[in-house]
Amino acid sequence: QVQLVESGGGLAQPGASLRLSCAASGNIFSINVMGWYRQAPGKQRELVATMTIGRSNYADSVKGRFTISRDNAKNTVYLQMNSLKPEDTAVYYCYVNAASTGRRYFDYWGQGTQVTVSS
Repeated sequence: QVQLVESGGGLAQPGASLRLSCAASGNIFSINVMGWYRQAPGKQRELVATMTIGRSNYADSVKGRFTISRDNAKNTVYLQMNSLKPEDTAVYYCYVNAASTGRRYFDYWGQGTQVTVSS
């Protein structure tokens, strides 16, 4: 099993920055994809950014403002969020596609961290 612990959410003013972190722990054999999704009230969960080895993918709404990165040695993924907008307000979920000793890959989700952008 893989556990995900998120941190870094909170309240920010429009134009400000926040950085989210998500550390994966447990019986990890290999991690394929690490990333972030978000869900605003009354909306479906949507992709924010994902990262495999050497390749990242962003939602159009965050391109140029958000940057995803990962530290493979620490099994940690980060999301640097700059120029925040009120429409970025949502619960942000960490996502990992990883394999444990069974060598089969499964999807894992964090518990979610609230990001609120408001003046």
